[in-house]
Amino acid sequence: MAGTTADRERASTALPTESPTLVWAVAGVALFALEAGALATFVTGMVADLFAFVPPLGPAQPVVATLVEWANAAQSVAREVPTLLSRETIPNEGYWNGGRWVDTFLGLEPALAWAVRVALVYGYAVACAGWAILGYRLYRREIRPTDWSPRDDVVDRFRSHTWGKFGLLVVFMFVVMAVFAPALGPTTVEQNMRESYSHEISYWNSDVGEVQTTLVGQANLESQSTGTNSRVMPFTYDDYNRYHPFGTLPTGRDLFTFIATGSRISLIIGVLSVGLSALLAASLALVAAYYRGRVDLGMVLLSDAVMAMPQLLLLIMLTTVLADTWIGGIYSGAFVLALIFAGTGWTYMWRSVRGPALQVAQRQWVDAARSFGQKPRVIMRRHMLPYITGYLLIYGSMTLGGAIIAIAGLSFLGLGVSPPTPEWGRAINLGQDYVTTGSWHISLIPGILITVVVTGFNALGDGVRDAIDPQSDSAGGAAAGRGGGA
Repeated sequence: MAGTTADRERASTALPTESPTLVWAVAGVALFALEAGALATFVTGMVADLFAFVPPLGPAQPVVATLVEWANAAQSVAREVPTLLSRETIPNEGYWNGGRWVDTFLGLEPALAWAVRVALVYGYAVACAGWAILGYRLYRREIRPTDWSPRDDVVDRFRSHTWGKFGLLVVFMFVVMAVFAPALGPTTVEQNMRESYSHEISYWNSDVGEVQTTLVGQANLESQSTGTNSRVMPFTYDDYNRYHPFGTLPTGRDLFTFIATGSRISLIIGVLSVGLSALLAASLALVAAYYRGRVDLGMVLLSDAVMAMPQLLLLIMLTTVLADTWIGGIYSGAFVLALIFAGTGWTYMWRSVRGPALQVAQRQWVDAARSFGQKPRVIMRRHMLPYITGYLLIYGSMTLGGAIIAIAGLSFLGLGVSPPTPEWGRAINLGQDYVTTGSWHISLIPGILITVVVTGFNALGDGVRDAIDPQSDSAGGAAAGRGGGA
């Protein structure tokens, strides 16, 4: 009890107050309030998109139409909620009037205004991460009834894992880019890609020495990167006072905006496919381990049959067949890709967790639960699932990297996510004809980003694996590698 009391007293040093938990909660509310509008817009937008793609259901169609109308109205209201980290608050799209910059944040040039917004976005993300870490520390010191749990050793081992922390940093930056893509881009998808001829911009015409206006689409045509003589390179301005951190595409569109928006598509497909694969793999592994015998044999035969199917051929067939259906229209085919990846990739994760599930099924506490008459689903959920959760995290993080590569590869081949939806593989495809010219940045930048992100997910998986079971470092490396290539 003395040790517990000392820990409780040390907890007050986490924050300068007698009630650190209350201050932590207030800080969380304040952080949420800063971006409440953006979060509400994102949630209502996803709901509106899902309802919009619901197929006609006869008598239920008027109800669906009403729900779509309500979701769109809620999204419009959410957009009116003030948001700190937005391009309206910190604008970077302005023009030079001959003496100063106009319509930019504090009159800064567009490059500096954009850099300020990016720095604040990542600073906000770091503050949220710090708030979550502090919350975990407060939970360990003030709320949790025990002074120690095995998770503490896992966290401590991960903190000393340099390679795993590198992976966590890369994944963190990638997730922040995906979540805050609308705020990070120097321009918007609607203005620069989808409705470029519906928006005007002002710019300084040095030939005549005055400010003029033109359509964004026309400005894009004159800002194309198609070789040495016609290009807008990274960290430069075009002739219309627009700053391009990664240069422009052959169409003249901003490459950074394309990549930031494409990261959200890759993350959604990857997380959805890995989540469905983990759910299916865990369910089948627990059932096979609990009943064993013929049930386990049937699962093995089923997994062998699925693994024998040519995944690439199946992807081509299903994406082509379902392209014009309602399910193929959800997020420009991203939902179909996630379902195909989950339906064909669960076998690798199932084989990875089948062994641990068979081990825990033979533990004494499982036999004791059976003897007390607990139902099989209760035993599997309470006494077996926690044991294999760590393995699901390990192979899930590595499989996510493989999914990102697969998505980029399909987009490079012209499959999967349908244009004009941005995707990293499509950017590489657009720039492959200019690799040997002065517009080499079009393919090189997204290619490097894909390599770094996939390496980050694999490094994170290595760190989680070594933290959960440090004795399996040498034995689990081969299996982990296969999981990452799934």
